[in-house]
Amino acid sequence: MPHDTTPKAASSPSVRRTTLASQVVEQIRSRLLTGTFPPGSQLGEAELAESLGVSRGPVREALARLVHEGLLLSQPHRGVFVPLLGEADVLDIYYAREALETAAFRRVITSPRPPGLLAALDETVDELARATRTGDWSKVADLDVRFHSLVIEAAGSPRLRRMFDTVIAETRLCLNLQADADPARLDLVDEHRELARLIAGDDIDAALATLAQHFEEAIVTVRNGLRAVRH
Repeated sequence: MPHDTTPKAASSPSVRRTTLASQVVEQIRSRLLTGTFPPGSQLGEAELAESLGVSRGPVREALARLVHEGLLLSQPHRGVFVPLLGEADVLDIYYAREALETAAFRRVITSPRPPGLLAALDETVDELARATRTGDWSKVADLDVRFHSLVIEAAGSPRLRRMFDTVIAETRLCLNLQADADPARLDLVDEHRELARLIAGDDIDAALATLAQHFEEAIVTVRNGLRAVRH
């Protein structure tokens, strides 16, 4: 039987560049969200390219994407910086989060729950309780994000998910800024356990009221943390 001699299609240079740039975006984003790059610090193309083992082209493209997402700030004739978020930013971030998460809560509570959602929320709250007891505040922040991300994912809207990904990343930048200030609220576990209980039920008004209160308290905590860092 003759062998197939049809040439195999190779990925084009433009596709390879796009893939590499996407990988660089994710690596830089990860460093931003874990606080590797302190707020206010400048990100240089040459230094990033060397540390990531790539050319400056994908780094330049990655930085442009992250500026577009709002995770980096471009200043003409100066360069690209990790933003220093202030109290007005905190208010706007949580304003946007409440709008997005209210929509997600409403859809999830009024629809059949995706398989495994309620168990995943309960498991996340249990892990949150353990991290709080041990004072692992970085993990507390990760689990807080995971809880809210599970609800957003359960809403089944790719566009809502994309918007949430941006605003939750900015939330992490706020938390990184106050990393050396007071730790997370000790009532965080009870708040998330109550939210999980309400998501399992059908009282939309109670769920949305509790979510709004949760954000109000988060705003106070983050604002106090920012003030403590800057004084």
